[in-house]
Amino acid sequence: MTPDERRAFGARVAQLRRQRGLKQDELAAAINRTASWVSQVERGVQPVVRLDVLQLLADGLGVSVQVLRPDAPLPATPPPPADEEPNDLDEARLLISGHPALDVLLAEHQPAKTPSLAELRTAVGEAWSLTHAARFAELSAALGRVLPRLERATRTAPLDDRAEAHRLLSQAYQALAAAFVRQDEADAAWVAADRSIRAAEQSGEPLNVFAGIYRLAQAFVRLKHLDQAEHAASSAVAVLARHSATGSPQPEELSVLGSLHLVLALVAARSGQREQARQQISKAREVAARLGSDRNDFNLEFGPTNVEIQAVSTAVDLGDAGEALDLGKQINADRLSPERRSRLLMDLGRAHAQRRHTGEALECLLRAEELAPETVRTHVSARSTIRELVLVAGGSASPDLLGLAERANALE
Repeated sequence: MTPDERRAFGARVAQLRRQRGLKQDELAAAINRTASWVSQVERGVQPVVRLDVLQLLADGLGVSVQVLRPDAPLPATPPPPADEEPNDLDEARLLISGHPALDVLLAEHQPAKTPSLAELRTAVGEAWSLTHAARFAELSAALGRVLPRLERATRTAPLDDRAEAHRLLSQAYQALAAAFVRQDEADAAWVAADRSIRAAEQSGEPLNVFAGIYRLAQAFVRLKHLDQAEHAASSAVAVLARHSATGSPQPEELSVLGSLHLVLALVAARSGQREQARQQISKAREVAARLGSDRNDFNLEFGPTNVEIQAVSTAVDLGDAGEALDLGKQINADRLSPERRSRLLMDLGRAHAQRRHTGEALECLLRAEELAPETVRTHVSARSTIRELVLVAGGSASPDLLGLAERANALE
């Protein structure tokens, strides 16, 4: 957009906002942006060129994209709605519905023997492997078997074993929360994260509580409750930062601290706070440098590589596609999980889409789908990018792109 086009566009936004009787801060709240961002758009300082942001702004103003910007591409005609298919985590949602061990409360459950903590420990480890591999249907089935046993173990195991049972229960709920976030089931992620925090506190492992708060903040972000996400993460960071500054923190503590900084970077990016997002990425880089290597404490996969992956995602969220692509060229994520590698490719696909590099964007998304098909087909940002690519391509959309859009239900 030229300066004159930005000013004309901003004047149109201001006119439509006033017609709806909205103040700048009210429009900002409706679209999860800051009042400063809206002001910059209306003054022609902040360009709006991405279709997803344009659609968000149009939705906030209660108009179509074409009313807001007449030269925007027309939406494609969606196919007839398909029959609704069960979600990969439907079974897992039932697990967190209601009290998890009512029979124990009334002494109805009399197990023949106490569940083996060694077996439960192995089962929780396998659950996290499925989470990192984005195999959510298998995860749902696996947790359907192990979660009830863990819940009962925390109530019926010998007293000496209950702290360990609570620790394993916390880890299982964190795996479930992470999966729910990635499948855009944020309300369920909130419940699972909250249960993980309670179990972690009863295990006597404070750092596990902070890891649960990280999962909770992720759920808040996906729910677009950015103020709650910021409050949860910043409160935890304040305590951990003070504690880690008073001595020689353990690597596990640094992993949690750095991960919470990455959540705050995500919150800032989603709310359009460019400087704050970059500050949080810088702080996470400092923590990663103290850590010195990629680790997987509390299944957070925190380390120098993951920080740079998040820096790519932050740049894309802020509309800095060139920066995201430059950062992506320097990252070797081969040692990280399929989910993390897939997420990097999705973000690079989003960056290419912002630059209208349709072929490169599609290649990244197809490679991401090979690594973690369930993630790509259900992730909100990935589906939005696929939809945008189809809209831009119009009648010249390739069979590969249309096939990906169909698998992801991106045009519904």
